[in-house]
Amino acid sequence: MSVRVLIVDDQQLVRAGVRMLCETAPDLDVVGEATGGADAVRLAARTSPDVVLMDLRMPGTDGIAATRQILATRPVTRILALTTFDDDEHLYPALHAGMCGFLVKDAHPTQLLDAIRRAADGDPVFSPDVLRRVVGAALDHRAPPAVPDGPEPTPREREVLRLLADGLSNAEIGAHLNMGITTVKTHVANLMTKTGADNRVRLAVHGLRTLRH
Repeated sequence: MSVRVLIVDDQQLVRAGVRMLCETAPDLDVVGEATGGADAVRLAARTSPDVVLMDLRMPGTDGIAATRQILATRPVTRILALTTFDDDEHLYPALHAGMCGFLVKDAHPTQLLDAIRRAADGDPVFSPDVLRRVVGAALDHRAPPAVPDGPEPTPREREVLRLLADGLSNAEIGAHLNMGITTVKTHVANLMTKTGADNRVRLAVHGLRTLRH
């Protein structure tokens, strides 16, 4: 089954370039293009995308506000920031809004295609330098507060959490632990329930703070 992609950007050339790139991949299906946040909310409701590539700074409704509105009605949608700006001023509001990843527009084309697939698979997606900042902020307590403690994870769940906190994808975790992706997803879902983490990034932060003490 193809991954349904919605492209949101106020620049026509950017939208056209991303569409052309996605159309080279047989497993991706561009279901629409939005010129701004309000347009993105309407199109997301109409086209039911699996992944939204969302610009952050746009006239009118920006990408952060649009993300909150889309996820309020379609929480299963994966929203990936695709932006020129990779500073903390944009990164943390994007994560708080519920975005699953953060890529800059000068990312390599193959990196963008892989990011869409990983987002659809439930993985968080970051440029390497952005990921290092998120991890560093978690370790020096500048990131969002750790989620409350809940029931203790099982030994297997702790192994999954440790690898997830190291930035591994579901497929990579499965390869390390010799388990299928479906089983990995089940462990991740259980961990979110036990920790109260509402997304994978917060779960990774929780893992960094608890498993390394």
